[in-house]
Amino acid sequence: MYLKRVDGPRRVTLPDGSVLTRADLPAPDTRRWVASRKAVVVKAVMHGLLAEEEALERYALSQEEFALWRAAVENHGEGALKVTAIQKFRQL
Repeated sequence: MYLKRVDGPRRVTLPDGSVLTRADLPAPDTRRWVASRKAVVVKAVMHGLLAEEEALERYALSQEEFALWRAAVENHGEGALKVTAIQKFRQL
């Protein structure tokens, strides 16, 4: 079995006991961002699986866009990443 050399850990254990690996990350060419994919990227950065700069480059995200995702998760949970919930959470 061949493992590609990467900087940082290959997997992290989340506070709920689940394990997040690099294989769980969305594909780098992802163009349709649903809430679950956004949440995985935010969790990966928050728990040290990916550096924020690496995530921005890998997924062609702006710092502002990623900061909005992260703030939504930190303040309101993963449900705030759903497009239908954006207006509800922005008013708070």
